[in-house]
Amino acid sequence: MSEQREEFDVVVVGAGSAGCALAGRLSEDPTLRVLLLEAGGSDDVLEVQVPAGLYKTWRTRLDWNYTTEPQPGLGGRKLFWPRGKLLGGSSSINAMIYMRGARCDYDEWAELTGDPSWSYDSVLPLFRRMEDNARGADRFHGVGGPLRVEDLRSPHPWTRAVVRSAVAAGHPRNDDFNGATLEGVGQYQVTQRRGRRWSSADAYLHPAERRPNLTVRTGALTTRVLVSGGRATGVEYRCGGRVHTAHATREVVLSGGAVNSPQLLLLSGIGPADHLREVGVDVVHDLPGVGGGLQDHPLVPVVWHVRSGRSLFRAESPSGYARWFGARRGPLTSNLAEAGLFTRSNPELSEVDLQMHFLPVKFWKQAEVDPDVDAFTAAVVLVHVRSRGSVRLRSADPTWAPAIDAGYLTDERDLEALVSGVEQAREIGATAPLSAVLTEEWSPGASVQGREALRATVRNTLESLYHPVSSCRMGPADGSDEQAVVDSQLRVRGIEGLRVVDASVMPTLVRGNTNAPTIMIAERAADLILGRTVDPALAAA
Repeated sequence: MSEQREEFDVVVVGAGSAGCALAGRLSEDPTLRVLLLEAGGSDDVLEVQVPAGLYKTWRTRLDWNYTTEPQPGLGGRKLFWPRGKLLGGSSSINAMIYMRGARCDYDEWAELTGDPSWSYDSVLPLFRRMEDNARGADRFHGVGGPLRVEDLRSPHPWTRAVVRSAVAAGHPRNDDFNGATLEGVGQYQVTQRRGRRWSSADAYLHPAERRPNLTVRTGALTTRVLVSGGRATGVEYRCGGRVHTAHATREVVLSGGAVNSPQLLLLSGIGPADHLREVGVDVVHDLPGVGGGLQDHPLVPVVWHVRSGRSLFRAESPSGYARWFGARRGPLTSNLAEAGLFTRSNPELSEVDLQMHFLPVKFWKQAEVDPDVDAFTAAVVLVHVRSRGSVRLRSADPTWAPAIDAGYLTDERDLEALVSGVEQAREIGATAPLSAVLTEEWSPGASVQGREALRATVRNTLESLYHPVSSCRMGPADGSDEQAVVDSQLRVRGIEGLRVVDASVMPTLVRGNTNAPTIMIAERAADLILGRTVDPALAAA
């Protein structure tokens, strides 16, 4: 393969949730030459655009199709991890839930990094700037930003029923999870525009593609970061059967996500020296934390059969498609997880630690098989996770998938919290009006009673909610956290001109879905790279 060399100011690796947002924002400066590299291809795919078709993108060419290592806490099971391999990344294949997390999450980030600019009050203006919320602007929300946020256009009748049942079971109603408080039950807002998915590519990249200073390359697999004299000078990537070198005069930015960013650092010789030597990679910079501290939200499904009615199992009917192609309404506009609940596994906790997703469809084994019957699912999710895992290389060959150890249930407290969540889900299912919709419990099943039996169920049925973070986490600028990979300005410790900008930098998991926080991190990074500050009007609103 022959080698070609090009020069840009900033090279961004990965056109996912963060990479699209970052490239779009950076290219607003016409003096900055920006290259965005994406290993996957186009997002111009019907299954991407139709919200309810999201699971049809999994295990296809649009997906990295990762699998974890055998998990001892799950009886040796391996779990499937979908990760978007196309423009928009995982924002093109996710459930579109617009969720920021709790105030305490960001205040903890500020404490862990020693940087108050990551506190909730400091990042709220970034969330408001990026939003175009259909409900309008207020203290917590913005309009006119690139990311369209709407209410579901055609919520399922069972979604309204579960909200009423959860309130009847003692949970407060919450019509805005991104407002004053996170706790309670309500319907989600989603990243859609008029019943169509609105990914980070739709929001940030496609409007910027005609800018002469932005170059986007798809089918481009970045194989290593080039480092000279302690500085990142560019990247090497494979595209069209050739090896290319892209030189960066200012910065290289990794936005591959919590799996691919640490993998690329390791392939580049940046990481734990002993591990790099084991797999035959020359050590460029010994940075022990790369790939460590991995966190993910675990999910346990509680599934019931239903007395009557049409679940989303039947959404793909001729009438369903007619309504979607015509008025962009009907069951195909569903994001499947239409309503949610945030609560505590223990009433003595100061903050929520559980989230439930309510789906008017059978969701089982991560949609490995299509639903076969009408059913209803309450997906119990632990959002304050104590277990930790890692991302490691299997080989120095960049085409090999890395070894992902999610570390599920390595901390027993996670198991106990999930058991409590299953018990609460059952209480809601037994409360009217939802109880009039549901019949027998399919999983765990009515015969499974008591905490010991439920512990076994959790171990046997736990899945991923696909929210991996923290594998290149932020830490204080003074280096006091030896496992931190980047400082609070997202700069890789010990290597100049190199940043990581994606979910991998989160010091801890947020209490909720991770797509909006990931885009917010990209907004923050754009300000850092461009040397600008948040609009005072947004900060003061």
